[in-house]
Amino acid sequence: MKLGTENRKQLIVLAVVGGIAILTMAYEFWPVSSKPAPAAAQTATPGKVQMHRSASGKMVPVVEPRLDPTLDLKLLSQSEEIKYEGNGRNIFVAGSVANIPKPRGNGTAVAKTFTPPPVPPPPPITLKFFGFANRPGDTKKVFLSQGEDIFIAAEGDIVDRRYRVLRISPTAVDVEDVLNNNRQSLPLTQG
Repeated sequence: MKLGTENRKQLIVLAVVGGIAILTMAYEFWPVSSKPAPAAAQTATPGKVQMHRSASGKMVPVVEPRLDPTLDLKLLSQSEEIKYEGNGRNIFVAGSVANIPKPRGNGTAVAKTFTPPPVPPPPPITLKFFGFANRPGDTKKVFLSQGEDIFIAAEGDIVDRRYRVLRISPTAVDVEDVLNNNRQSLPLTQG
């Protein structure tokens, strides 16, 4: 009968790892000290009281947050001294209304409607149509120029990465600016 103790090195490593695990668990769950941690109020200087201005403009002492859950009667008495000062309306009486100033004028103010600025027209297409390239059996192509650049295009081609040739007729070419969604007919020019 084998008990698994044949490999001595593995058994020693297992014993060491088990001992470390037991010590770690004991350290985590064993109470180390019973002294209370120092409170945040003990670190402040007791001689000088810090003040800050409240929303109403009064100077009030700064109250440090406490971790002690016991009832502090001094803080309770400070909160009891606060008097409710509203705007003249008693929230506990039904029907009481605060004094609201009446608007000046006759009450016929005209509401101004917002009209968006007009949309600027798209820029014109700067291509010029100046000729055909026809070979028997090939599709009809046109010569288009823009400044010193000359393009040869058929129907459906895109010229200068911006203009699409829509239709070629004997006297004009219909071109669409694909960036601005603008269509324009370019007439045949002489020259």
